[in-house]
Amino acid sequence: MYRQRFPLAASLLAILCFATPVMAGSADFQKPITVDARTQSMDGKNKVTRFKDNVLITQGTLTIEADEVEVNAKQGEGKEIMIARGKPARYSQTMDDGSKVTAQANELRYEVNKRTISMRGNAQIKQNSSMVSGDSITYDMMKEQLMATSSDGNDDSRVTTVFRPQAVKKLSDESEDKQGDTDGKNDTQGDK
Repeated sequence: MYRQRFPLAASLLAILCFATPVMAGSADFQKPITVDARTQSMDGKNKVTRFKDNVLITQGTLTIEADEVEVNAKQGEGKEIMIARGKPARYSQTMDDGSKVTAQANELRYEVNKRTISMRGNAQIKQNSSMVSGDSITYDMMKEQLMATSSDGNDDSRVTTVFRPQAVKKLSDESEDKQGDTDGKNDTQGDK
């Protein structure tokens, strides 16, 4: 059993930052998956294909870049499991609202029918002005929800969420501008 070291307030805040009412590139999942690499080997009996050297997976705006990818198709079409490894392997996708999600880890596991990306080893995911890192992160691409955990056996291991100061500053500036507009209107009316 893993120990979760992500305080409740921070986890709720991270979920709110990543969970939005829009769908994650929903049209992407209706498009074919293309895997491009320098080399490919296939085991037809076990329905496992391996790709190596500069592997690129694309499905609409969804991309995964890795050093090597193993595709397991034992469960049938549309239920493939793609395990991408790299230093790091990278994922990116444009959401329906135009925002972009990027992630990286030593291993990315894309489960096609579940529409999830599971990251292990130096995992990190970014969306808008937030970034979450941990030993393990699972991201539901349709719901834009995530679960981050720290390492099981390491008491020093932590999950970290970073909220970028530019976003905080932008919100503060917008608030001050609105306040200034209100104050200016009152002064103008007072001069008449």
